[in-house]
Amino acid sequence: MSEGRGFRELMGTELASTGEGRAVVEVHAEEHHLNPGGTVHGGVVYTLVDVSMAEALRTTIAEGDERPVTIEIKVNYLEPAKAGTLTSTAQVRKGGKRVTIVEAEVAQDSEVVALATGTYTIVGG
Repeated sequence: MSEGRGFRELMGTELASTGEGRAVVEVHAEEHHLNPGGTVHGGVVYTLVDVSMAEALRTTIAEGDERPVTIEIKVNYLEPAKAGTLTSTAQVRKGGKRVTIVEAEVAQDSEVVALATGTYTIVGG
């Protein structure tokens, strides 16, 4: 493993777009992302939704020292993903003083392969 590379770089996630309370993140799943059964490892999908949900939340906070931190994520895996591009679209659902709920949908080739809900808090600042 290369020193100085962050986990997001190692996973290969790429921020595709953002808007107020929304983010789209992609990963190009390759052989090293696959489990022994030949499908994308669930941890890759989990990481993809975590990154997309944090990026969606990041669009709602002031730039600076504040950052979103994951409290909990629930992922429903609907279909096995294959090598290729996976796209997670995340949307902030409900913000509060201490926690915010964010939802994400992961698609591959126009098919939804996973749905996720995450609970986040903001630290720093």
